Amino acid sequence: MPADRMTRVNPAPKAGIVHLGLGAFYRAHGAVYTAKAVANSGGDWGIVGVSLQSPTMRDALAPQGFAYSVLLRGAASDEAQRIEIVRDVLVAREDPQAVLEAVADPAIRIVTLTITEKGYCHAPASGALNPDHPDIVHDLSHDLPVSAPGYLVRALQMRRARGLAPFTVLSCDNLPENGPMLRGVVLDLARRIDPALADWIADEGRFPATMVDRIVPATKPEDIAGLEDLTGYHDAAPVAPEPFSQWVIEDDFVANARPDWGVAGAELVADVTPYEHMKLRMLNGTHSALAYLGYLAGHETIADAMADPEMARFVRHLWQSEIIPVLTPPPGVSLSEYAEALAARYANPAIRHRTWQIAMDGSQKLPQRILGTVAETLADGRTCPGLMLAIAAWMRYVGGVDETGQPIEVKDPLAAQLRGLSDSAETASGKVAALLSLRAVFSDALAAKLQEPVTQAYETLLAKGARVAVQEVA
Repeated sequence: MPADRMTRVNPAPKAGIVHLGLGAFYRAHGAVYTAKAVANSGGDWGIVGVSLQSPTMRDALAPQGFAYSVLLRGAASDEAQRIEIVRDVLVAREDPQAVLEAVADPAIRIVTLTITEKGYCHAPASGALNPDHPDIVHDLSHDLPVSAPGYLVRALQMRRARGLAPFTVLSCDNLPENGPMLRGVVLDLARRIDPALADWIADEGRFPATMVDRIVPATKPEDIAGLEDLTGYHDAAPVAPEPFSQWVIEDDFVANARPDWGVAGAELVADVTPYEHMKLRMLNGTHSALAYLGYLAGHETIADAMADPEMARFVRHLWQSEIIPVLTPPPGVSLSEYAEALAARYANPAIRHRTWQIAMDGSQKLPQRILGTVAETLADGRTCPGLMLAIAAWMRYVGGVDETGQPIEVKDPLAAQLRGLSDSAETASGKVAALLSLRAVFSDALAAKLQEPVTQAYETLLAKGARVAVQEVA
């Protein structure tokens, strides 16, 4: 079936949401919930997507009328859904003014974001705005921004000048207390531009916290081919997530304006914290641990790692012995049952989630995914050898050479600095000390506590390799 059969037959709802960072995750998650909400309850909640840098997504979706397919990858069979909620895709680097005007439009009531951890221009260890970030330095001296926080602040400035209410800002990224964190970043940047603007945002704006959960590997050529075999039509930009999906949202919006996400399956709650801690530490934390240790052990995907009995035993040890003991479960949730459900999701052979992909941007992910659990465990007077091994594996990974002596393509905003720190010392102890000195990741207090146990884990990795190292922990 030709591509033009993917275009819409019925007119879409008018735009009410602008989304910054229209990548695979949001198109497989937030956009799906919004499409279901509109289908069930109506409302002008169409989505204008914004790519902050690349035109790739716009160029793929535009010929299809911005419609696309969600190919659900089950362990036994696949299922396709068609999503028609996206109205347009703008490219910020091409026309920043057009993005500002779109966000400042009074019809837009919510701005959502999936820009990954590094897109917030913050210090991961503290969550505060990094005023020395090159994009923030630019945005402080130019009316046309380049950073996501810059677009939010300048669009809010335009709305205030025009006598409009602010929009709700809804982060959908894997960050602890993502709403309060983003509020702090936005207010700090706004205050440096105009203190009165910051006061207005603080009084009138809303930044609800969220917890998002769905495993969405990067789309591969075989996904496009598989969708065509399943449905008979060609889609240049499908997404291929796992069947499971969860979205927990703090119900705090400007003028209570939001889609009926509850009817679409989202959970609207007063406090997201227990859900986000559960997900960030149990899913994202073990995902990162498996990414580094699995990659070093030669496993291409998370499913491959879970098919290794030693790796599977190790990740279950992390859940039961090191992560669950410091968590408070959400109401009515069994953390042990959640862990078993995660194990089944990880083992799904249809989800080819590469360890290399998950390993990206570790300097931005480690604090919220692993270090928070470690800090609380140590404060309780207990040990966490598995998580210490995961930190050591990250350090080995960012050194840029694997266990067979082959180079690792490290994708991280601090990649050059991390490699330099690792290369600055010859011994395991020296490499660990050098990397622990990175204050963007490790606080002074935590770094002092990590030196000895992480060094021991690093030495084990060097002497015995990742697969033996996980055996000795679990």
